[in-house]
Amino acid sequence: METISSIIQACNDVVWGAPMLIMLFGTHLFLTIRLKFIQRHTFKAIKLSVTPDDGSTGDISQFGALATALAATIGTGNIIGVSTAVALGGPGAVMWCWLTGVFGIATKYGEALLAVKYRVKNSRGTMIGGPMYAIERGLGWKWLAILFCVITIFATFGAGCTVQSHAIAGVIESTFHVDPVVSGFIITVLTAFVILGGVKSIASVCEKLVPFMSLFYIVGCFAILCMNHEFVVPALVLIVKSAFSAQAAAGGFIGSTVMLACRYGVARGLFSNESGLGTAPIAAASAQTKNPVRQALVSMTGTFWDTVVVCAMTGIVIVSSVMSAPEKFAGAGGDALTQMAFAQLPYVGSYILAIALSVFAFTTILGWSYYGERCVEYVFGYSGTMVYRIAFLVILFVGSFTSLDIVWGFADLMNGLMAFPNLVSLLLLSGVIVKETKHYLWDNNLDEVAEEESVK
Repeated sequence: METISSIIQACNDVVWGAPMLIMLFGTHLFLTIRLKFIQRHTFKAIKLSVTPDDGSTGDISQFGALATALAATIGTGNIIGVSTAVALGGPGAVMWCWLTGVFGIATKYGEALLAVKYRVKNSRGTMIGGPMYAIERGLGWKWLAILFCVITIFATFGAGCTVQSHAIAGVIESTFHVDPVVSGFIITVLTAFVILGGVKSIASVCEKLVPFMSLFYIVGCFAILCMNHEFVVPALVLIVKSAFSAQAAAGGFIGSTVMLACRYGVARGLFSNESGLGTAPIAAASAQTKNPVRQALVSMTGTFWDTVVVCAMTGIVIVSSVMSAPEKFAGAGGDALTQMAFAQLPYVGSYILAIALSVFAFTTILGWSYYGERCVEYVFGYSGTMVYRIAFLVILFVGSFTSLDIVWGFADLMNGLMAFPNLVSLLLLSGVIVKETKHYLWDNNLDEVAEEESVK
């Protein structure tokens, strides 16, 4: 295990080096500028997300597609991911995670727009799309589309499977003293019941669970911030300073560098909000929408809720908690910081976190299983999806009692590899994104219905 972990870490050092960080964050900035700071339309987008799009084509509602994408993003990345980012990169990692979300809104918008524009209807009458179809139909590079799908399939076993089951099993064991093997089995059975129903079943479950659990978790964070109110402002100052300057050990944190803060903040930010990853557009392609821009606006709100709100709150909760009682957090592992922060809430804190994390991680599993199925269908045809489901469920169970270092390392590696072909397509097709945005949004044609999708 140590050898495997070392190999994965060495690969991550290469994949998550300066070139990837520059390419990822550079894409966020490039699209933000080309789209005239599309983030300013966030509140209009939020309104669209809860407004039925009558007369549109697709398989699930716009909110259903958003809920499915949010289900795959709001989870361990927001809770355990932020915790490990702070442990490895220092408080400054929170700032980089947040910035990745703010500017990543433009990238999420671009991804969803291309996914809907280039989506197709398969032989079963189901609407499917994503980066693989944008790459093939927009660039004509079938080989890169296949490469994206292959990497994504492996990524679902990491970020969307083992990371999630391990997180659920771990928090249930520490809170309710249930053996990880038992909780892993229960998670696997529940997942099997839902994913066998396809995207409509997944969306139906996510629409009900995601909004409630998000509010439930945010209320818990707010309660902790009220308890640590004296340290909230100092925590914010430390987060900003540590993001842009070498930070010596202070406030209960180990010393960190700007590069470490940037690396882990951006990596965990990407893991959490998936902007630039190329997964969320797969769900967006199934949405009932009149034109690509409407769904793109709805989809970009996912990054806003996930990172700009939830991740930021988690980060401030952790940093302010450590500053309030550094002796209690001394030597705590990356995955324990959030648990210890919530334990400050008398009687209910640990239970709030356990329930929130379990439900978030479960819905993440559902969303990523759908992403994997669509990629398997693209490469191997629909007949391969059942084999994928079985493999996914087996790995899901095994992941509940696998080493955390290997799980997180593998997830980071696959995310980095998957982001590359997607970012290439976004940059090369940015002209298409701008053209569609000008016609539908800037020229006030949001209610116009786009031409029928082609049939695959």
